[in-house]
Amino acid sequence: MSNLIAEIAVTAPLKKTFSYLVPEELAKSARIGLRVRVPFGRRRTIGYLLALREGDADGLKPIHELLDEEPLFNADLLKFIRWGAEYYDYPLGQAIRTALPGGLSGDQQRVTILTETIYRALPTEQPPRGNKQQQLYDFIRQREDVPLTMLRENFPAPHAALARLVELGFLAADKQEKQRDPFFSQELPGDTDLVLNDEQQIAVDQVTAAVVADEFRSFLLHGVTGSGKTEVYLRAIETVISLGRQGLVLVPEIALTPQLVARFRARFEPAGRRIAVLHSGLSDGERYDAWRAIARGEIDIVIGARSAIFAPLDNPGLIIVDEEHESSYKQGEGFRYSARDLALVRGQQAGCPVLLGSATPSLASYHRTEQGLMTCLTLTRRVHSGALPEVELVDLAEYRTETALAAPLIEAIQQALERQEQVLLLLNRRGFAPFLLCTDCGTSFRCPNCEITLTFHRGEGSLRCHYCDYSEPPATVCPKCDGSNIEPQGAGTERLEQELEELFPGARIARMDRDTTTRKGAHQRLVQQMMQRKIDILVGTQMIAKGHDFPGVALVGVLGTDSILNLPDFRSAERAFSLLTQVAGRAGREGGGRVLIQTFSPDHYALECAAQQDFKAFYDIELPLRKELGYPPCGFLVNLVLSGNEPCRVLAAAGRLAAHLEQQVRDVEVLGPSPCPLARLRGKTRCQILLKANQRSSVRHALSTLEHVQKLISSYVSLTVDVDPLDMF
Repeated sequence: MSNLIAEIAVTAPLKKTFSYLVPEELAKSARIGLRVRVPFGRRRTIGYLLALREGDADGLKPIHELLDEEPLFNADLLKFIRWGAEYYDYPLGQAIRTALPGGLSGDQQRVTILTETIYRALPTEQPPRGNKQQQLYDFIRQREDVPLTMLRENFPAPHAALARLVELGFLAADKQEKQRDPFFSQELPGDTDLVLNDEQQIAVDQVTAAVVADEFRSFLLHGVTGSGKTEVYLRAIETVISLGRQGLVLVPEIALTPQLVARFRARFEPAGRRIAVLHSGLSDGERYDAWRAIARGEIDIVIGARSAIFAPLDNPGLIIVDEEHESSYKQGEGFRYSARDLALVRGQQAGCPVLLGSATPSLASYHRTEQGLMTCLTLTRRVHSGALPEVELVDLAEYRTETALAAPLIEAIQQALERQEQVLLLLNRRGFAPFLLCTDCGTSFRCPNCEITLTFHRGEGSLRCHYCDYSEPPATVCPKCDGSNIEPQGAGTERLEQELEELFPGARIARMDRDTTTRKGAHQRLVQQMMQRKIDILVGTQMIAKGHDFPGVALVGVLGTDSILNLPDFRSAERAFSLLTQVAGRAGREGGGRVLIQTFSPDHYALECAAQQDFKAFYDIELPLRKELGYPPCGFLVNLVLSGNEPCRVLAAAGRLAAHLEQQVRDVEVLGPSPCPLARLRGKTRCQILLKANQRSSVRHALSTLEHVQKLISSYVSLTVDVDPLDMF
């Protein structure tokens, strides 16, 4: 007997999919893209319906329940997620769970769908009795469909009268789905009609030509900070929408979303174009509503952070990756995908162009342009003919100080405040101080779960680990020598904020870091306050360096540069160059501007190139170094991280795995095993093996051998595969 059989990917760490019988009562409703509840071993689990076929279902377990009324993804999106799961060596079911919006991935299988009652007047020969009923009936009769919220706004406590009118047959009441609106109560911003310069026009023409041709092409929009890249995005999206297709715009951080969304809303919403936002700062309900609206084809433009690359677009016409160099496009845990790289894959599969934009392109993207794999579009000057800011390297060896601020920077801040200009200060370390130290015996306070010192947060009165979130109250007496001389060492954004308040008591000072932006809308409020000139000095971590357009900022200061430059990572120079160039670009948007970078290494090539804002000079120095060592973009890497509670088992498993790889793979250099830079993290001992090869096919072959090596790794040790890793921590 032929039965309907479903292919299901379960949310378990297993690469294969499973077959289940579709019961007769569910057969009519079963469709690709639905979540299901299925038996799995001795328990039930959530799975995703991938395919349906007729066949012999002998011995197959039945699906217990369909959890959705309409599909959450279509066949094209499933193909894309399958590709990503295979490439990044990750279980398909868990990859789909990562792609879906929050609230749809675990045992809490349903996100509430909001509904609203809609009233419609029915024809009648006799009017209703009672003044209130008559007024309600007349109000509704003059309109086609009237939601309950409108009636509440116009009539006090209308519920009883409405219920009576429905009972008497004067009104019909229906339930209609209501979407949560993340833009609720936000005024629609005004649009600015800008005239493109010659370079912008060339960029727009080339991208729109690919859009009109309906073909995949990849572009790198390399424009200096303030060169008008966003206007190029807007013009290209206009063409996409005019052709009846959809645009997808990725940004690296939630903090960048409000300003970009405001620009797009101002341009497109007056014309009736719908914009959806997807990022982790939204509630589960808001993300779910946006996802379903996109899947239904009701959205023209999707703007979001990393996970928005999985938006269920039916007909994408252009994919834009803004600030494409940012490391935050790489997922750090679980499904370790790169949204930037997946954007190129999705563009290929959908047959649409992909536009990467940055003032400081990643070496990988720029290398592609030199190989002819990507078209480079350049914007060499700022809009409004504004000059790039003057950048100075402040040699800290010449300015010994007990504060985080050297004398030249203090003087520059004072001058900027006197001219009523805004100041931006970057210190990429949050908290008050990186650690507390007993100055009598040298004892510091370390996280019991991680190989790292605890950061001192004075405002909340705690020592906190920024990796596992362990916290404890700061000690007043040293546990080792009973001494009382416990002092904070170094500076974080909280301490810098305090020092500024002491140095400039009349200035309005604010801080933007993860500690001050945990509440919903906090990023946007700080950005608005900067735009409204309600803040004189904004202190922050790297989130203040990314894409913000603050016209009033004339001075930018960078502190703690050497901690960025000296990370044990082959990309440290690239990260330092990008961060410094980006934050320098926040200065002088309306002309001029000054940037001071404090460092003990003023002669480092990354800093010298950043001071000159010369990407090509940096690239020409850095690429030969990468080529000599075989590192990306001149080679391919996979990082294998083994972790467990017992160090001896982790080390033994790592040794067996490395020996297996040495025997089984060719044309791949096996480095390690060796302890991770953070050898202990969240209570686990960690060891890594790095695979390095000149050809991508070689590392793919090496990964294929991992399917059969679980027996080499005991059940007490877990293995994490990071393809194309961005850091080795």
